[in-house]
Amino acid sequence: MIMSSPRNVLVLGSGAREDCLTWKLQQSPLVKSLRVSPGNASTVKQSLKESSKVVRVTTEHCGDVVHYCVQNDISMVVVGPEANLARGIADDLNKKGISCFGPSQRASEIESNKKFAKDFMIEYGIPTARYEVFTDAVEACDFINNRAEYAALVVKANGLAAGKGVIVASNKQEACEAVTDILQKYPDKNGVVVEELLVGEEFSFLAFTDGHTVQMMPPAQDHKRLLDGDRGPNTGGMGAYCPCPQITANMRSYVKTNILQKTVDGMRNEGRKFVGVLYAGVIINSASQVKVLEFNCRFGDPECEAILPLLKTDIFTIMEACVTGKLDTVNVEWNESHSCVTLILASNGYPGKYPKNIPIEGIEEVTKNRPNIRVFEAGTTFDPNTGSTLTSGGRVLAVSCVAPQLDEARHILMESVCVEKMVSFQSAVFRTDIAQRGIDFIMRNKKLSYADSGVDIAEGNHLVSDIKSIVKKTKLSDGCVGDIGGFGCCFDLRAAGYDHPILVSGTDGVGTKLMIAQEMKSHETIGIDLVAMCVNDILTHNAQPLYFLDYYACSRLDRHVARDVIKGIATGCELAGCSLIGGETAEMPGMYPPNSYDLAGFAVGAYDRYKHRALPRVADVTPGDVIVGLSSSGLHSNGFSLVRKVMERCGVDCDYPLDGARLGDVMLTPTRIYVRPLLTLLRHGNHGNGVRALAHITGGGLLENLPRVLPDQCGVQLDASLWPIPTIFAWLSAKGNIAEDEMLRTFNCGIGMCLIVDKNCADDVIARLMTSQEAMWVGRIGVVTSRDVDSSGDVVKVKHFNQSLVNCCEKKLTNGSPTKEKKQEQEEIKRKKIAVLISGSGTNLQSIMDYSRKTDNYDVTLVISNKETAFGLERAKRFGIETKMVNHKNFKNRQAFEEEVDKYLDDVDVVVLAGFMRILSDWFVKKWRGRIINIHPSLLPSFKGRNVHQQVLDAGAMVTGCTVHFVIEGVDEGAIIAQQSVPVLPNDDISKLEERVKTAEHDIFPRAIDLVTSRKISLMSHHNKIEWN
Repeated sequence: MIMSSPRNVLVLGSGAREDCLTWKLQQSPLVKSLRVSPGNASTVKQSLKESSKVVRVTTEHCGDVVHYCVQNDISMVVVGPEANLARGIADDLNKKGISCFGPSQRASEIESNKKFAKDFMIEYGIPTARYEVFTDAVEACDFINNRAEYAALVVKANGLAAGKGVIVASNKQEACEAVTDILQKYPDKNGVVVEELLVGEEFSFLAFTDGHTVQMMPPAQDHKRLLDGDRGPNTGGMGAYCPCPQITANMRSYVKTNILQKTVDGMRNEGRKFVGVLYAGVIINSASQVKVLEFNCRFGDPECEAILPLLKTDIFTIMEACVTGKLDTVNVEWNESHSCVTLILASNGYPGKYPKNIPIEGIEEVTKNRPNIRVFEAGTTFDPNTGSTLTSGGRVLAVSCVAPQLDEARHILMESVCVEKMVSFQSAVFRTDIAQRGIDFIMRNKKLSYADSGVDIAEGNHLVSDIKSIVKKTKLSDGCVGDIGGFGCCFDLRAAGYDHPILVSGTDGVGTKLMIAQEMKSHETIGIDLVAMCVNDILTHNAQPLYFLDYYACSRLDRHVARDVIKGIATGCELAGCSLIGGETAEMPGMYPPNSYDLAGFAVGAYDRYKHRALPRVADVTPGDVIVGLSSSGLHSNGFSLVRKVMERCGVDCDYPLDGARLGDVMLTPTRIYVRPLLTLLRHGNHGNGVRALAHITGGGLLENLPRVLPDQCGVQLDASLWPIPTIFAWLSAKGNIAEDEMLRTFNCGIGMCLIVDKNCADDVIARLMTSQEAMWVGRIGVVTSRDVDSSGDVVKVKHFNQSLVNCCEKKLTNGSPTKEKKQEQEEIKRKKIAVLISGSGTNLQSIMDYSRKTDNYDVTLVISNKETAFGLERAKRFGIETKMVNHKNFKNRQAFEEEVDKYLDDVDVVVLAGFMRILSDWFVKKWRGRIINIHPSLLPSFKGRNVHQQVLDAGAMVTGCTVHFVIEGVDEGAIIAQQSVPVLPNDDISKLEERVKTAEHDIFPRAIDLVTSRKISLMSHHNKIEWN
């Protein structure tokens, strides 16, 4: 490591390149704070985040930058744009002892003075195109038309032109027009350079250098033209990709030795020592001959956004090594197994005139939904009134995607931007063929393997190895023969105890419940659902499940996800008492979306023809038979398409609070497996002789599954008031406005299995089931009735269903107690009003406000701050919440200040302290006892008071976190409501640890408030303890 203590760094620039550099520098533990000037909307948004290293500053001229650096203890300046370097900012900074990652004014002439660069290359034997320099248009045109011994069709401005001063003409007339145009447009650039037109493919070779050592970056390829197929006008760049498969190891070695190293050595010999990033734009012809088109003295844009996502080494370590002349001591590592594709989204009209202030959508969302995508902002501005990001430039966004394969990175990028429009703004212009040359090269030259199609056999073999121990645990029967991994699976029925077996098989899946599991990234229980759906079906025939096979299909195998799924399948098999003896894992690229999978299961069971009673005995079912219900664990695995439609209509996600948990977790509750209690009933003794049939309540609900085991002359009358209905069904019915019949035809509504039992045996059956070890409700829920065979009426009728849903809600809202009068019921149900007290930026406030849109329990109605500059007040205003500013400095003592605050709390139910930097008096705390809560950034009772993260690090603690607690007279002494742990990592500093704890706070704080406002918990009247209601 070059240095030990974190430093303050300033990044100069406002484009996507500088946003990318900022992103990369933030990852360095060696960077204490990161100032960006002038930055863009991304800079503003990052600076508003608590614990962010980023600060936006406005400095324009070199003198202002130097003064700012001196005043603010800036150790290093990272310069993005070439114009600053050409003006000599590095020289000015170095004079004050401030490091600059970027070359001196004289060294930067390698870019800013085209004539110097061409003359330099000729002198030092660096291969380049032939050229002439002109200041007179007539003379230049005469050379182009009459005197040139080569195709003089490339015309360049002799100075800096923001990447737009190069025209490649298709004929001599266009070349002459380009000369005139450039001389008029750039009169201060000291003429034009007219070059030989070289034929070949262009690439960008960039390298870090300290003036001696050269450390190459992977080669990239820019796309200058505006439109697909390299059509349209030249731009600053419409996209790039890295690395380039066309570049061989020999080519890279040649470029490093004969171009980059020669240039660095030559510049040093000229007294122009080059420090920073040296960029060589080269062209390689069909004979693999390499020539330099131009040099740049800084990162390219958009090449930077395609290269740096692949950098593994700490970038500040590299920069520090460059400015201190120690680059030879740093091993620069890259993610060589992946590729990156970067796409520019530009304003309509670019590179000409274009509209501004167009809202941009999805910048944060696309990264959240696609973690391998990163959006770097360029021409953007932030509207503080609406919190929106708006367009303000020609090139607006650079969207980069990293993936194992080049075509995969481009596909994900195009799908996200082009098809799903995850990030977009009106009339955005972008290319769809970025990286096409590289992809075509791979297709032409690489011998295809199965892995190239997206199927990784080795990964599949690793998975088989991973799951062998898991599968062995499920070999619960003596009938299993052999091991997994063979062509087939063998099972000996006689060894399993079946002399006269009747085989029963069942197959099923789990439907779109898979989408919830994938959204939640929770895969370990979905396998239980798969097993349950199959074994519960064959159980209805009195068949013992013997063995199970699974089918797992995906676009690309992630063996860690697959292993979690199969763990769940193995758990399900153990619960069902059957063996997982085999399965199939299928990778099908293009068949499924990225990061998704599908499941199917197949179960085989048996009963003995002479030992066991075959079910169902439909002919034995008679009117008067009792319907015994076994409770479900929740939704089980049916109806999820309708569930997701309700969520979409309500605008809620899986984090929505329901029944003291997240909606996603409630939905993922595994399907109950009924095998053990029912087989025990049916096969041991005579207690099961009165059972006529079993009905597994799956898709089709109660209305369509019970008729499958009824004779034509029979119907069923159910009474929904007789069984407990889980809250999820009441919530779905209310939020989705779903009709009664639709609920009963889609969901199990609380009953997962029904038994049709002889009325004389019903009590004994219920008693036997209730003594089983299964935590489920068992009871009478209806009777079999007579029915006219020719009747068109419903076979299954359910009474009291809607009222039972209402009663379900009432019981939850009144903690199980019956309501005494309507007024009291309404008081229980109403949303609580909370006031939030803040002193700062209000990131916890933001999470509380966001959560209020998802919950039925509270609204934020008032935000009070003791500081006028608190950004949290602005957040609240944008949310439409009333704000008050009460300056504590205007009051003679603490209680006077608090009395003023209390005046605004008349209509408030709960007070929340969210970064409120005042210690409250005993008077205020006692008045609001049980109704005031706070969050502390540690796991109380450890590390109380201030400077908590420093305390944690000093103590060498391995775990910290945050605690939501009631506020009482003692500081951080109140009863704990909720806690969330955060690991302390080996290289943590205060800022890193604070940031991760803050993320945990944003998750736990609003959920703890929900517990209090829903009255699930409260503070005991005379004790500092939590009471669960």
